[in-house]
Amino acid sequence: MKKILILIPVALTGIVGALQAQIPGLGNGQIHGNFQIDAQYYNPDSAIGAPAVPEKALSNGFGNLIYTNGKFMAGIRYEHYLNVMQGFPVEYKGTGIPYRFATYNNDGLEITVGSSYDQFGSGIVYRAFEDRGLGYDNALDGARVRFTKVKGLAIKGVWGKQRTFFTSSPGIVRGIDGEINLNELLGHKMDSCKTTFILGGNFVSRYQIDQNPLLDMPQNVGAWSARMNIIRPKLNLFGEWGYKINDPTLGNNYIYKPGTALFVSATYATKGLGIMVAAKQIDNFGFRSDRDAAGNTAIINYLPALTKQHTYQLAAYYPYATQPNGEISWQAEIGYKFKKGTALGGKYGTSLTLNYSQAHGLDSTELHDEATTALGYETNLFGLGALYFQDVNIEVFKKFSPNFKGTFLTGVLQYNKNVIEGKIGYPIIMTHYIVFDLIFKLNDKMTLRTDLEHMYAKEDFGSWGMGLAELTIGEHFFVAAMDQYNYGNKHEDLRIHYMNAQAGYYWGTNRIVVGYGKQRAGIFCVGGVCRFVPASNGFTLSITSSF
Repeated sequence: MKKILILIPVALTGIVGALQAQIPGLGNGQIHGNFQIDAQYYNPDSAIGAPAVPEKALSNGFGNLIYTNGKFMAGIRYEHYLNVMQGFPVEYKGTGIPYRFATYNNDGLEITVGSSYDQFGSGIVYRAFEDRGLGYDNALDGARVRFTKVKGLAIKGVWGKQRTFFTSSPGIVRGIDGEINLNELLGHKMDSCKTTFILGGNFVSRYQIDQNPLLDMPQNVGAWSARMNIIRPKLNLFGEWGYKINDPTLGNNYIYKPGTALFVSATYATKGLGIMVAAKQIDNFGFRSDRDAAGNTAIINYLPALTKQHTYQLAAYYPYATQPNGEISWQAEIGYKFKKGTALGGKYGTSLTLNYSQAHGLDSTELHDEATTALGYETNLFGLGALYFQDVNIEVFKKFSPNFKGTFLTGVLQYNKNVIEGKIGYPIIMTHYIVFDLIFKLNDKMTLRTDLEHMYAKEDFGSWGMGLAELTIGEHFFVAAMDQYNYGNKHEDLRIHYMNAQAGYYWGTNRIVVGYGKQRAGIFCVGGVCRFVPASNGFTLSITSSF
């Protein structure tokens, strides 16, 4: 394997070098990429529920190599999971090159063979992407074509199988997307128009052979959407509606009800003021290339969570995961900057952000009549079901002096653990969280950051407190220590300090971080896609580099 990895960039250079004399548009080639290795040594810790790990140490790693030469680009990604770190899907095991591609752009016609990532519209029908922190990768292995020769018109199509760990999903995915920019297409006739109109639509289908001995499964399942984007100098309006034919899957308990999705958003921005509102309704709109898959496996589309993506530990303790079987949600955010020299702005100005988000289940009725029971349920279009999630928060950023600045965040959150995590018997969990994030510049070479957080709750594990101190020394070194304390746990023996320390050294595009401590169990989410992180105790190592 090592010999193969060494020979791959050499082979790419040689192949393109041979083609350079034959194909116009190829210039001098370049190779760039990035590498990352994460590893952890695990100590069993029964007090926090950290299990013994037979291997003692686990590691995830990858390396990307990308070759570019004029209109041509090719690349590979090598990955290793020896064995996969806790919290990531156990199907990641071993080593391999699951991602490889070659792309050539010939005068407005771009063709990619191999692996590809892409998105149609907002992604509610098709999105192929990766997030290494989640262990999520649904790259499409096959062909991708993009046509942009006509100004104002973009057409792209995909055909292939989705990646599922080191194999492929059994279903075949075929899709086409078209987008028209009316202003560019009509040219000078729209020169005086300050409003830009963009229209788009797509169709995606999945083919999977029917091998179910009990149910009659549709082998071809189609989904489509239409969208519009209206853009003015300060205003952006977007809307997309999607429809999917009946698609019985494990995720919807094999019902034959068609699915629908609606997503709308509006943003307004001017100097010192930004406003965003968005809403969506999802009804039986999970879409997979394997009807029997579960979790984050073989997902064709992307349904974002309309919630604030918190970066602070305790504010993000209860994150929201999108419910593809059905939800109605909305979000609003207002950001305002008080000018310098005003009573609230002070000498350096003050930034204020208000955010509100809420999600409910559908107002639905189960169908028990023999003629309609296969549809599962019917939905009241304008009704709201049970509360799934609510988060109301305010964030203030203030610079007090050239050497001192801070962020203050506080909010109230409600969380339906039974729905979001699939638990039973929990009441709606309500939390009150508060964060003080303060940064002190001690001198020209040292900066101290302190992060003090508190989350008050009566339900579940009760209240938490957290303190973090991070010292940056010069341009290359940092040390940090953190303690999360579950002081409000109703079980006294579980009132545990989760202490953790880290040190890191970075230079150029290289970074090495080592750490030791305890990690509490919890849910980790990015954009509504989540994974469970189990409790752990031990040493950690992370090395990253890019060139």
